[in-house]
Amino acid sequence: MVATYLKKWVGSRILNRTTRKGGLDLSKMRMFPRQVSMPLRREGVDPVPELGQVREVEPVHKLAHLFGLNVWVVSGHAEAKAVLADTANFSNDIRPLVGSDPNKPSEGIGGLGFTDPPDHTRLRKLLTPEFTKRRLARLEPAIEKIVNDQLDLMEAKGPVVDIVADFAFNVPFLLIADLLGVEESDRDRFRALGPARFDLSGGGIGVFGSASESRDFLFEIVRKQRKDPGDGLIGSIIREQGDDIDDIELGGLADGVFLGGYETSASMLALGTLVLLRDPENFERIRNEPGAVDAIVEELLRYLTVVQVAFPRFARHDLELFGQQVKKGDLVAVSLSGADRDKQVFGLDAEDFYPKRAAPAAHLAFGHGMHRCVGAELARMELRAAFTALAHRFPDLALAVPEEQLRFRDFSIVYGVETLPVQLHANPAEQAAG
Repeated sequence: MVATYLKKWVGSRILNRTTRKGGLDLSKMRMFPRQVSMPLRREGVDPVPELGQVREVEPVHKLAHLFGLNVWVVSGHAEAKAVLADTANFSNDIRPLVGSDPNKPSEGIGGLGFTDPPDHTRLRKLLTPEFTKRRLARLEPAIEKIVNDQLDLMEAKGPVVDIVADFAFNVPFLLIADLLGVEESDRDRFRALGPARFDLSGGGIGVFGSASESRDFLFEIVRKQRKDPGDGLIGSIIREQGDDIDDIELGGLADGVFLGGYETSASMLALGTLVLLRDPENFERIRNEPGAVDAIVEELLRYLTVVQVAFPRFARHDLELFGQQVKKGDLVAVSLSGADRDKQVFGLDAEDFYPKRAAPAAHLAFGHGMHRCVGAELARMELRAAFTALAHRFPDLALAVPEEQLRFRDFSIVYGVETLPVQLHANPAEQAAG
């Protein structure tokens, strides 16, 4: 009875602190309820078995009813694609659930992920030309230099290094900073702004607080470049668009590029290295088989799907969704990691990493539809270059600790491993024995 009383008391306290006149305020939540955490939980690199069990029975499943809001999870591949592509029945506008002050730019939502047409259409058109294959080709030398410079630093630091801190975070950070045109003097502050954006362990207060700090920084960068446009993406858009795009919109776009290209690529590089190290043949194929890295990267993207859930969708009206009755305003979360393990699409071995899989590119690691990641091809270029260079530079690369000792990031939208200690070269005794 005491436990029941305490549970109700805690629940009422959370409710009081996270509601406001007009409804729920996600930005004031100090914790996210356990009932909705299932799509974000994993065992090692794998989604929890519960997610697969739910997908087999109800690919559209009601997780909970919280604060007057139904929360649904979509984990079937076909169902996920349908929801992600449906702008008539679903909105990405999260503003009704965030008590932000529209007069304070840093408290706005911004970016493409939480925007509906026509604003989304107009803003995406500004970014799309910067991410065509032709324009991205000019970044290949820069990517290769960044990767090789980091490998040089690892070599000097070895024989044991942490792939996460010494490689996986540095490569995408330096690339995104170059791409946006962030000056060297601003980079130390910029570097610290990414990981907290996806960590839900502190509730909405942590997530939205970190987002506000990140946007404040990028608004400063935009204001600087408005006076003196740099060579990066921010300066390019200012030169091409002038006053047709204001600082808040451009800061939001830059924030989206930073958000989509930093933490996600870092997690893919670290977790991808872990998966490849489980079987040395993977790195051997990258070294010796031309083009093998392409299929390996696609399968890693599918198998890991580090962005666990897509931007939340909200039902515009009552509707039937694959046999479920969804009410107006309901939150629909698409489990990308769940959809990418769907046996109906990827076969009975969908839970396994299999680089020779047919059509792994059917995955939803970059999302789908209007909100599909605009930087998907850049991410592929980065991963291919990094894994290729890593395989050639350190052919004897191996984990320096048992895998069961690794700690993974718990309850984060972008999944990752905290550290990944590796040994760069085989021990002299092992080399002699070999």
